[in-house]
Amino acid sequence: MEVFGSSGVRAVAGEELTPQFVGRVAAAAGTVLDADAVAVGRDTRTTGRIFADAAASTLAGIGCDVHRLGVTPTPAAQAYAERHGVPVVVITASHNPPEYNGVKLVGDDGVELPRATIERVEDRLLAEEFEFVRYDAVGDSRTVETANGTYVDELLERLEAEGVRARVADADLTVALDPGHGAGCLTSPGFFRRLGCRVVTVNAQPDGHFPGRDPEPVAGNLVDLRRLVRNTDADVGIAHDGDADRAIFVDETGDHVEGDVALAALAEAELDPDDVVVSAVNVSQRLVDVAQAADARLELTPIGSTYIVSRIRELRRQGQTVPISGEGNGGILFPKYRITRDGAYTAARFLSLLADRPASRISAAHSGYANVRRNLTYDDPEEREAMLAAAEVHADHADAEVSTIDGYRMDFGDGWVLARPSGTEPLVRLYAEARDRSRAETLVEEMRDAMTDALADVQP
Repeated sequence: MEVFGSSGVRAVAGEELTPQFVGRVAAAAGTVLDADAVAVGRDTRTTGRIFADAAASTLAGIGCDVHRLGVTPTPAAQAYAERHGVPVVVITASHNPPEYNGVKLVGDDGVELPRATIERVEDRLLAEEFEFVRYDAVGDSRTVETANGTYVDELLERLEAEGVRARVADADLTVALDPGHGAGCLTSPGFFRRLGCRVVTVNAQPDGHFPGRDPEPVAGNLVDLRRLVRNTDADVGIAHDGDADRAIFVDETGDHVEGDVALAALAEAELDPDDVVVSAVNVSQRLVDVAQAADARLELTPIGSTYIVSRIRELRRQGQTVPISGEGNGGILFPKYRITRDGAYTAARFLSLLADRPASRISAAHSGYANVRRNLTYDDPEEREAMLAAAEVHADHADAEVSTIDGYRMDFGDGWVLARPSGTEPLVRLYAEARDRSRAETLVEEMRDAMTDALADVQP
């Protein structure tokens, strides 16, 4: 895969990512999918409109009718795809910094395209094998203004049927919400109010400059949300990424709730014996513990929602029950609802847990592990390969169980460390976890030192 990473195409707008390139991606996708109509949605990024215009005009040029959804969360675009049976081109860079943008492809079933189909799209893109139609065969274009409202309506109906809406309403919760100036600004404030919560907000104005915080809802970016929770006596804080398919939480004391903790708590409430839960190779021991306690099976994939979605589909075709899956970054899937990440739905399910105990007690029940993360940047592919080669050598000489599902993961018994290249940015990401923070930091530092020493051989 030369173009599509773990979550679609992402790059710096105006540099690697141009309107012409986005148009070719859309044309390749429309050709492979052989669709009569394709929807186009986007998040709030400043470059979103021009890229959506490029995708829409090119799709019309190859003969597809175009449904223009405007600014919409990715889960809402996926719900539209499923409801109307049309694929969607979503212009989003999710959690990446403001200068980035990207393209995510969704099938007419509302689920991200499987890897095999994405590879066909990429082959068509690289070969530029698509044709524009005659003037009298170009597609029509229409604006759709109901995608967000219908998504929220359907979400509430589903939660009502599951009994979640009543549990949340009875809990009488105050929710502090930080949509991070992203697409969730248009749906989540109203959704949580209709769910029965009192809602206070920060960074809730759609703004592609992301003035309040960067789109990624990591602890360091959630200072305003933690302050809002404390100042309003909120029961919980909820933060989204740029396209609102993820949810990260802050407890009632204003402390950050690790995404791995939220995933473990939600899995604990869902898993039964013989169920399967799918996660990525950077899975926390917290989820391992929950799966073992439930007598359920844990399966690991490379990092990225596309891989997790593909494995869920395979397991369900085999007759396996997969009630929950996801990653510790807030991207959680409840396949009975939809095989997609949905930040609003995930948050509602977490709120239902608060009917029994506060968020701080949920965190305490899954504490005992310390996580450390570092990023190493590189300027060219040669540096990237040198660092990964050094990681391989480091793994070969370690007294650990080694996995190469995605990068190099070393399990030492009392902790683990993982080095793997980002699929969306020029970074090699390092992860470590242990019961003792100093042990996790040592594991990361040893890996980092081995990899940075290798750069000396490629520096000019």
